[in-house]
Amino acid sequence: MSISLSAAAQQLFDSEVKHAFQTAGSLRNTVTIRNGVNADVYKFRKMGKGLANQKASSADVTPMDVTHSLISCTLSNWNAPEYSDIFDQAEVNFDERRELATTIAGALGRRLDQLIIDALAAEASPAGTIAHGSAGLTLTKLIQTSKYLNDKGVPSTGRHFAVSAAGLEDLLGDTTITSVDYNNIKALMMGDIDTFMGFKFHVVETRSEGGLPLVSTTREGFAWHETAVGLAIGMDVKTEVNYVPQKTSWLCNGMMKAGAVSRDGDGIVSVSWSE
Repeated sequence: MSISLSAAAQQLFDSEVKHAFQTAGSLRNTVTIRNGVNADVYKFRKMGKGLANQKASSADVTPMDVTHSLISCTLSNWNAPEYSDIFDQAEVNFDERRELATTIAGALGRRLDQLIIDALAAEASPAGTIAHGSAGLTLTKLIQTSKYLNDKGVPSTGRHFAVSAAGLEDLLGDTTITSVDYNNIKALMMGDIDTFMGFKFHVVETRSEGGLPLVSTTREGFAWHETAVGLAIGMDVKTEVNYVPQKTSWLCNGMMKAGAVSRDGDGIVSVSWSE
């Protein structure tokens, strides 16, 4: 009897991985995305600011001479393979297939998050750094972060903040943040902070991929605007399922090609706290 897997079963597995992938990573939709990149390097365009000038009667207009620059983003190849015997001929065990799809999607989703975190860490400007001192993540640091972005003219919508579990605990211990008198999100009831001071919060747990940088007891988190980071995707998540005779197992693999880079350092703030 030959070993085979029906095309329908492979297609079903692929669709399940893609569906799970959409919810696996938390940072994918917090940046500017360019899909369908057909190259190893994508150049994001950065346009400078313009200055309106007064026009004299009957005089020629004076161009603003807005500067343009190109920011290179290198794409890399990633895969999440696993040998498995869950596929048996044309029949597929539903529960185990779904579990493996979730595992593969989770690995790719976390890797995509890490590409974004690494881009934030590499490009965070010293001028946009909120030092930790000896304190945890405090309301004062959030206010300082907001002030920095406001002073740079960063739009008030589309702001995000990546925080660790310990940083979230610090914020939940501040009654100003958790009180309904200041925050319409009942943070203590939900055990979470969704949005506060214009920031959409994203909790990044301890991860084998790296997660948020940690040096000794100092954690580094980031606040950014969605236009400040570019994510280039050459190949969105896809799967292959191949039988390997030497292993007498199916090799299930999830793959993607992507890269991330800072597009505008003015829209990124590094925030450190003690854990």
